[in-house]
Amino acid sequence: MAKKTLWELLWDYDPNGLIVVDQEMTIQVVNPAFCDMFHATEAEIIGQDATALLGDVTNFRVAWDENKVIKSREKAYPGHDLYVRKVIFPIKDEGIIACIVVDLSHEWHQEQAMLKLKQETLEKVSHVVDKQMQVAQEIAELLGETTAETKVSLLKIRGILEDERK
Repeated sequence: MAKKTLWELLWDYDPNGLIVVDQEMTIQVVNPAFCDMFHATEAEIIGQDATALLGDVTNFRVAWDENKVIKSREKAYPGHDLYVRKVIFPIKDEGIIACIVVDLSHEWHQEQAMLKLKQETLEKVSHVVDKQMQVAQEIAELLGETTAETKVSLLKIRGILEDERK
């Protein structure tokens, strides 16, 4: 077996998914990381229409037509539990469009967990505040009753004292 070149090693070991399509959007080449991301073998992917796997490939067409690098928005692939950012660029001399797929799933899951925690915390705090308001209203009601009873008692004592002075 021939020794692999540095570029072949980089291709094999790059943690980013790498995919190459032709102008008809047919997948020509993928690296192992891409296969892992999409839970498929190279044999299952090569020759497929990129749309079948990636969905919207408009950015690939724009990169080709305008001969420029496209840094696409982040995209979720729920069926693969995958959240990625893509960098798409044409290689006109070879008649291909390459794409680097950066897996952001771990960070995205952490962010989702943090958002969920914040939401749950907000709901708990809201519940505690509601309960405190209820208790404060009950205390105010009790204070109002006892204050009224005290006032009635004071008025009775006052009346008795006034009667004694006469």
